[in-house]
Amino acid sequence: MEKNDIFVVIPAYNEEKMIKNTLINLKSHGYENIIVVDDGSRDNTSKIAISEEVIVCKHIINRGLGGALKTGLKCAVKYNPKVIVTFDADGQHDPEDIFKVSEPILEDSFDVVVGSRLIDENELKNMPLIKKIGNWGLNFITYLMGGRMVTDSQGGLRAFSYDAAEIVSKQLKSNRYEVSSEFIVLFKKNNLKFKEVPIKTIYTEYSMARGTNVITGFKILFKLLIQKLI
Repeated sequence: MEKNDIFVVIPAYNEEKMIKNTLINLKSHGYENIIVVDDGSRDNTSKIAISEEVIVCKHIINRGLGGALKTGLKCAVKYNPKVIVTFDADGQHDPEDIFKVSEPILEDSFDVVVGSRLIDENELKNMPLIKKIGNWGLNFITYLMGGRMVTDSQGGLRAFSYDAAEIVSKQLKSNRYEVSSEFIVLFKKNNLKFKEVPIKTIYTEYSMARGTNVITGFKILFKLLIQKLI
């Protein structure tokens, strides 16, 4: 697998505390094709990303995780990569896992691969109980909304083939956290060859504070229902 075949898309909102470390970590693992989408940050996220000589797309206003991912995917397809990987800015992902989500696309002709934090028993033990419950609930909701039954619908580490990224980026409606569930729905809707692979999660006080919570879960449910009705 050639790492130059992979573009990494990082949505970032007010991530000046971690974005530099995240980018340095990715580069140290050989990933040079990196797109940071600064989603209307009010801090130095863009400035820091530019100093690390990566591609930076900047939203004038905060559009949300879904808006940032849509921009990042559309930007990445312009470079015609074989694989596009979405990667969180907060340091919770291990760059070693990029290989895990990319290999099935490059070697086995999968269209999309999602990294799951809930397949490996050791990783499952590390996840806080409230997050486990939230994820299981959102997995079921995602299934009811027309998606597949998966182990981790809310994971941020995903890989797309070029064709899959082009298809999905044109159809995404979500602007905020509900995008993670919408991805799963679109994978099924478009008959994309899909699989999950186990990944590692690096839990820190910082990354825990940046994730979804119960209130976000209800917002995701409401917005998915609206999408289903229109």
